[in-house]
Amino acid sequence: MSMRTSALSTAAAALAIGLVATACGGSGGGEGDADTLNLGYFPNITHVPALVGVENGIFAEALGDVELSTQTFNAGPDAINALFSGEVDATFIGPNPAINGWSQSGGTALHIIAGSTSQGAGLVVREGIDSVEDLPGHTLSTPQLGNTQDVALRWFVEEQGWEVDTEGGGELSILPQDNAEIIDTFALGEIDGAWVPEPHLSRLVLDHDAELLVDEKDLWPETDGEFVTTHLIVNADFLEAEPDVVEDLLRGHIETVDWINDHSDEAQEAAIAHLESLTGGDLNPEVIASALDNVTFTVDPVAPSLRGGAEHAEAVGLLDPVDLEGIYELDLLNGLLAEEGRDEVEGF
Repeated sequence: MSMRTSALSTAAAALAIGLVATACGGSGGGEGDADTLNLGYFPNITHVPALVGVENGIFAEALGDVELSTQTFNAGPDAINALFSGEVDATFIGPNPAINGWSQSGGTALHIIAGSTSQGAGLVVREGIDSVEDLPGHTLSTPQLGNTQDVALRWFVEEQGWEVDTEGGGELSILPQDNAEIIDTFALGEIDGAWVPEPHLSRLVLDHDAELLVDEKDLWPETDGEFVTTHLIVNADFLEAEPDVVEDLLRGHIETVDWINDHSDEAQEAAIAHLESLTGGDLNPEVIASALDNVTFTVDPVAPSLRGGAEHAEAVGLLDPVDLEGIYELDLLNGLLAEEGRDEVEGF
């Protein structure tokens, strides 16, 4: 299958190297002898379980004698390339890059082993756009052509019966820009709105007087408003060679998600502290608080929304049909949940 986006072209370019590297079992160097787990994540509110798990030392403690090494990314294709090449053994990542990596490797390079974050995305617009019917003729942005929010907007537009293309033409213009540029161009009046994830959604609302026109959770009635924003994936060969290490990572992940949900104020402080250490900037606590109110943290991968997202990407011409059977490997997670007497989560 081929993805008609520059993002997937980047991942495909690294595929040949990546498949060779993954055969080596990631950083372990062989079966059952890993002394380090290399974990990837993004400096983003939708990756709070990673931020808190690293900041509070929960992952490191859960891994015991296996050292935790971390690497941060700003784009899904970069994280997938790193997973392919063995630079990281596991990474927190959004749904579309995981689908792309699965497809490009023929279902051999990765597995989704847990959920992490749900919700936290939608369409914000400037004053004067009061309803969905007002959107034609305006310019809207998404973070990247073919990324999760871009697919969501294009699917929403198609559902309204409007025509758009990938060159910015049609009944309304969709202009892919990175999140920082979206904030700037909205402030300058160069775009009229954007379909973005948190915390960029809250930044536009609180700092630039944008209005939330479409909350994406309202578009997922079949999952009671839940949809995957971030999940945890692992290099397939590392999982095969080092299941105990991956299980320990999952143990730490469950503990982290539980702690975040039970200690919201402390979790916000830990997330801000870690983000500031990564970015070197001061963050607006009001924006962070708003963003955290708009997301949920769960180890459930919300599998129906992954399939739905793939179907939406196919429908808007950004993805050729892909068989997702086997992308989930949830046995280790469910084993840990069963130990605690908790309900198992489901894949496909």
